[in-house]
Amino acid sequence: MVNTDDFIKRLEIILDYNGLNASSFADKIGVQRSSLSHLLSGRNKPSLDFILKIIEVFPDVDLYWILNGKGTFPKLENKRGAIITTPTLNTKIEETEIEKPADLFSEKFEEHKNRVEEKFVNSIPNTRNSASNNKEAEIERIVIFYKNGTFKTYSTE
Repeated sequence: MVNTDDFIKRLEIILDYNGLNASSFADKIGVQRSSLSHLLSGRNKPSLDFILKIIEVFPDVDLYWILNGKGTFPKLENKRGAIITTPTLNTKIEETEIEKPADLFSEKFEEHKNRVEEKFVNSIPNTRNSASNNKEAEIERIVIFYKNGTFKTYSTE
């Protein structure tokens, strides 16, 4: 069973990633704008037809990722062009610029993993402001924009 709230968050990630609003997204995948609006508001659940249209129009969306959050977005490709999906833990990280991972069974994979972890740790700014001292302020999402036009989104959920 698809968790509707989580599905809506993943759908919003796709919209943000492609720079689309709900209307243009609905037009692009060929569904009525009202049905997308009802889906985003939580009134309706996604149909299989709706999900298949997303997969067809946006090939970088992984089926397992859109359905249950397992896998990656956008899809990763190895050197031979085959799609690689990796299960996510409880940390949701979307990157527009993706390094091609090393073979899972090689020693280079550990080096790759360490580089990715280093990038993650080093990309979090070490600044303090009044919001960090306010117990009512909670961080929902951090977006880092790079000069080369790419960005990373870090979500607390």
